[in-house]
Amino acid sequence: MSQTQEKTEAQAQRESVPRRYWIWLGGVTLSLLGSQIMAFGMTWVAAGWGGAFAGAVLTAINLPRVALLLFGGALADRIGAWRVMIMSDFTMATATVVLGAAVLVLGVQPWLLLAAALVIGVVDAFYLPSSGSMPRRLVSQPALARAMSARQAIGQLATFAGPSMGGLIVAAAGLAAAAFLNAATFVVMAVIMVGLRPRSTPADTPPPAGGSSLRRSADGLRVAWSDPLLRPALGLIAAAAGFLLPVSGLLIPLLATQRQWSAATGGVLAGAIALGIVVVAVIVTAAGAFRRPGVAAASGLALAASAVLALVATNNPVAAVAVAAMVGIGSGVFTTHVGPLILGATPSTHLARVQSVLVLAQSLPLLLTNNVLGSLNDLYNVNVVLAVCSVLLMLAAVLGVRSPVLRTATLVQER
Repeated sequence: MSQTQEKTEAQAQRESVPRRYWIWLGGVTLSLLGSQIMAFGMTWVAAGWGGAFAGAVLTAINLPRVALLLFGGALADRIGAWRVMIMSDFTMATATVVLGAAVLVLGVQPWLLLAAALVIGVVDAFYLPSSGSMPRRLVSQPALARAMSARQAIGQLATFAGPSMGGLIVAAAGLAAAAFLNAATFVVMAVIMVGLRPRSTPADTPPPAGGSSLRRSADGLRVAWSDPLLRPALGLIAAAAGFLLPVSGLLIPLLATQRQWSAATGGVLAGAIALGIVVVAVIVTAAGAFRRPGVAAASGLALAASAVLALVATNNPVAAVAVAAMVGIGSGVFTTHVGPLILGATPSTHLARVQSVLVLAQSLPLLLTNNVLGSLNDLYNVNVVLAVCSVLLMLAAVLGVRSPVLRTATLVQER
């Protein structure tokens, strides 16, 4: 590497995240807390009609979200991510106010929960691609990893605090109060977006592309598949979504049950994974990312795979907490590097559409593997399932390291 390249990358590590981004992230934090409070409240109330109905509510959110993601990304790239996010925030504020008022007048009704879930899923399909592209719109390329790591840390903390706050609010004041509070957070977020939106955003609103809406929606898939860097990076995302995310959400509870550990122990194990992710995200936010994000992402995935396998041999709950933290650290290294790598490699004309592909790469494998891994656990046991996940994650990590474009990728060049 030349001295000029070394100097450029050293300057990249010192690049500061602008104040505008921190203001936006503050609004995101508030909105995430409101969403987590609302999600807990809806799930808690839905569970009163049984597990099948609670599952139906979650499905009513996930299905329209997955079905419309590509259209949401195409719309954002066509009319502007700022407009889509502002309209989505006001739509969600209106919908949750209506839900809260209906609950006060009619009481909690199953059809109300299903209707609210469908609205949330539809709005998410348009909101998530735009929101995912915002770091690239607000932050320069060299500081992208630090900015996205801060967002990840905030997201993990909101996931922790939101359900607890939701439980307190629903227990004290009911679902309507949670709905009104959630509406207020969306109004605040919309105001922040209006205030931060630049007067002229030529990169945000490119000239309308030719072709049908369906063709423009699918164009994100074409770009992701044809790009030599995006294709393997999104492949790693899909592998991690399919075989790493279920460790915390599905396999840790099964592990605790089969080892006859308490529910509290299972919660601590899941919390240790999240804490490991937060620690890495905070470190990257403060100190910057590794010079070769592709290698770092694959290495983080390999570390997580090794720790998942170590859980098989760990019978002591205290030792299991330490191993779970290593799963989180590996996951944190992976996500804090692969996310900025994908966003930085995306053409500016396709930011939201590629983000919609990214969300699909996370959502579709998880829908499949949660069911497959659960069935595999019933046929054998959780140790077999953990070992399978570890082997497949390690294979993905090896393929990532062997990819020449991932090995040499950096975060300093604009595209």
